[in-house]
Amino acid sequence: MLRQVTCLADDIRAHTGSVAEQVRALPGALDLAGIESVVLVGNGDSDHAARAVEMAFRSLAGVDCRPVSALPFTHYRRPAASPARVLTVAISVSGGSPLVVRSAEQARAEGGPVVALTAKAASPLARSAHGTVLLDLPGQEPSPGVRTYQASLLGALLLAIALGQARGHLDRAAADLLRDELGALADAVEATVDESIGRTRRIADRVAHAPVLTLLGSGPSHGSALYGAAKQVETSAVFAVGQDLEEWCHVERFAGPFDLPVFVLAPAGHSSGPARRVAQRAAGLGRRLVAVAPADHLDAFPAWAALPVHGQVREEFSPLLYHLFAAPLACHLARRLHRVPFAAGRSGHTPVPPTTPETVKEEER
Repeated sequence: MLRQVTCLADDIRAHTGSVAEQVRALPGALDLAGIESVVLVGNGDSDHAARAVEMAFRSLAGVDCRPVSALPFTHYRRPAASPARVLTVAISVSGGSPLVVRSAEQARAEGGPVVALTAKAASPLARSAHGTVLLDLPGQEPSPGVRTYQASLLGALLLAIALGQARGHLDRAAADLLRDELGALADAVEATVDESIGRTRRIADRVAHAPVLTLLGSGPSHGSALYGAAKQVETSAVFAVGQDLEEWCHVERFAGPFDLPVFVLAPAGHSSGPARRVAQRAAGLGRRLVAVAPADHLDAFPAWAALPVHGQVREEFSPLLYHLFAAPLACHLARRLHRVPFAAGRSGHTPVPPTTPETVKEEER
């Protein structure tokens, strides 16, 4: 898992151009120029990525955008009045998540265009879509998703830029500059990872026995907070929750014990002011505040510990930098607590059986 973290910068350098070319080569039958809204569908890390890139589709593509988990999409959604103008982006690295596949099939059957973001070209999801952006990552190792999460973010952000260009919301020069910005973030990713690995080890030693970890963020950082919480649970079996900044003030701030660790994600942008205010409130309540913020803005936080984020980044692209602490922290917690990912081998742990066509049919019944 830590090896994956150290691969992230090189993945951006190696794959930004090729993924951008795939996005530009999507079939003309998708008619991206006529798209008015986007629905992003996924489960787990894919759902967190969808929530992290919602702002990018709204601002860079100029469309309405809604992230929807796969079960609400398949069981509670009403078909669009003009399905041809609603692009469904179905995200599943494995390409086999049953409800994500069913979401793509439903949207296509209703007459809407579907793009799959997946690492498996021959997967059920790819077969269900009109076009596929292949998130190929050579040398993958079994572990909670790290490189795959970044790949999903990168593919979705490049799709948002291409959609904005197709719709005339961005001209060619502006779109190319945005693509260059994404590729240039590799250096900031590398610097942030290098510092995060050591700092998260020290933080893990001090919070390993806390009853719960809380990660807070709004806008794109809400998706990053959800992803960060998921990594702690999957990797170290430490209970962690991701929450919106304002919602934490309304509910979770009343929970004890009052020295609970709280991680506040505070990139530059719309939520930076609210993040500082929530951080001050959390510290005033006695919380052990961990600030995840630009390296040159950490003085604004009354932090118990700090996780600096290096480089300048627009808020739409900030998810590529603000999740980087999560995997190292989870690894250090697992080592500190002598645990392994997905609670494998723990007493009373029952492995989840593999998904087969028969189990999917049983689930549907």
